[in-house]
Amino acid sequence: WPILIANLSFIVNENLDKILLDKYATETQVGIYGAVCKIAIFMSIFNTAFRLGAEPFFFSHAKQENAKTTYANILKYFVVALTVLFVALVANIEILKHFISRDKAHVAEYWIGLPAVPYLLLGYVCLGIYMNLSIWYRLSDQTRFGLYISVTGAIITIVLNIVLIPKYSYMGSAWVSMLTYFVMMVFSYVLGQKYYPIPYNLKKISAYLVGSSIIVFCSFFLFNRNIYIGNAMLIGFVAIVFYFEKNELRKVLKR
Repeated sequence: WPILIANLSFIVNENLDKILLDKYATETQVGIYGAVCKIAIFMSIFNTAFRLGAEPFFFSHAKQENAKTTYANILKYFVVALTVLFVALVANIEILKHFISRDKAHVAEYWIGLPAVPYLLLGYVCLGIYMNLSIWYRLSDQTRFGLYISVTGAIITIVLNIVLIPKYSYMGSAWVSMLTYFVMMVFSYVLGQKYYPIPYNLKKISAYLVGSSIIVFCSFFLFNRNIYIGNAMLIGFVAIVFYFEKNELRKVLKR
């Protein structure tokens, strides 16, 4: 029952913004938001693919001696993959924007909504981390916490969308999506460390999250989506990540 209700709450988080936009915004704004959301689908698919592959692994390794260390390493490298994808999508948004609508003659009319994309993508980064973190209450048979976290997210989604959409339209929805998943991520981490502590490398994970977010917002807003500067920063970010993870990567490659 807790998992069922939690999943229903997740559906609210994913879809309520579109429903409320249809009520409080114009048809044009709804269309713009729906179009730019297509860029964020890449991150959503990545999260879903990871969850389908990882959950059986988590359960099958739950009784092994080093299980928690394994889970911690998985999250770190999952965050690495997420943040690289996050930076790559924004760095190449000037290419991707041409595919957000089938109506090629009027596709440029949807580009006004592109500023919502970094917030939507960052929201999906937080959601992916939350999905990874949420394994603690499944493994420890404390699924009621999944209910508490998801319902909290649904309440934030409902209240803030009603408040912000009339004033900020689809940008309000993008901000709410990011904030909701960020709160769920933090909530899950704090509770997980209390009831089923896993030795996550919080410093590196936080550094990759903050670093990728700074690069993304500089690429998009400061350098005005310049594809060359964006990809140069992407290469720099990958190089920095590789430098800090090179010893671990060598061990993995040796195996």
